[in-house]
Amino acid sequence: MRFASIGSGSEGNGTLVEHEQCRLLIDCGFSAREAVRRLINLDIEPESISAILVTHAHADHIKGVAILAEKFNIPVYMTWGTSVSNGHKKREVPAELINVISPHEMFSVQGIQVEPVAVPHDCREPTQFVFHQGEKKLGVLSDAGAITPHMERAYQGCDALLLECNHDLEMLRNGPYPPALQRRVSGDFGHLNNQQAAQFLAKTHWQGLQHVVMTHISQKNNHPELARDALVAAINCDADWIQAADQAEGLDWHEI
Repeated sequence: MRFASIGSGSEGNGTLVEHEQCRLLIDCGFSAREAVRRLINLDIEPESISAILVTHAHADHIKGVAILAEKFNIPVYMTWGTSVSNGHKKREVPAELINVISPHEMFSVQGIQVEPVAVPHDCREPTQFVFHQGEKKLGVLSDAGAITPHMERAYQGCDALLLECNHDLEMLRNGPYPPALQRRVSGDFGHLNNQQAAQFLAKTHWQGLQHVVMTHISQKNNHPELARDALVAAINCDADWIQAADQAEGLDWHEI
């Protein structure tokens, strides 16, 4: 199993997970045209995507899903809450392509077992995902305002972890966001800050963890170096071992 990112941040998010002929795209927060360009940069033709999995209905995760799915006839997996929330976007996902999933039940797409994980975020029925293929386990976690015991249990034993490090609390406090938006971002239904991410990594880290990738790093309220320092301190690892998924460039393929 391998993974890559087509971009990560407040301007758009998308993650690829692949095993043999199964290619999954988790979220598409870019325009369909831009998403196709980014996919091709990773040597992926959009028509080869097996399914799109949507975590929630915020624009930076769902913006290009409907057009991409319709144009290339790609099935879309999302919770009921996400499916009824996507209608206020400029274009809905065609009903015949939607597969409604439970946030509490595992499902399979062409040999990859997908475990939805319910998370606290300010939208209807959001989930993140853990992917299982044989003995390999890949965790993707972002857009959560707090860490729950359920989340800690779900992400134990991952071989690779893509982990949100959205903001530094001090930078957010002194940054350009108005107070209401600051409260939203830092609240229990907002985004993980560096220290929350570090605490989560400390609780889920184990000797089999091969890759840690920082994701959804705010361009206005964080620096990759600050996030990396927090994670390094949490597990006492080499700083070069912690990687980042970039907003503009994403992340090249990594295998587990």
